Amino acid sequence: MTVLKVLVVEDEMLIAMDMEDMLVEMGFKVIGPAPCLEKGTELACRETIDLAVLDINLAGRDSFPIADILRERGIPFIFASGYGAAGLSDDYADTTTLQKPVEFLQLRAAMSSLQ
Repeated sequence: MTVLKVLVVEDEMLIAMDMEDMLVEMGFKVIGPAPCLEKGTELACRETIDLAVLDINLAGRDSFPIADILRERGIPFIFASGYGAAGLSDDYADTTTLQKPVEFLQLRAAMSSLQ
């Protein structure tokens, strides 16, 4: 069985660690977590990734440039945000967005929908 690799981009360390724990429990391998736009961009460009979870707001900067890279590469992703879908740009209005703090069952359902 192939283990899917999930890029996590999250600037709040406790949330990133919690999300990583949940994803590992679901059987994924976590790439990152990337705490900033630059690191997330670097990983999105160079790593072999199957899926991704992106915080929309990274220390006041949108993660949409990372989403653009993932979209170009054909890598499915979801957003996680304290603002829910309210923080989405029009380009990403149809992207699944989970409200933080993300619960295990919500994350599992969202990840299943990407596969």
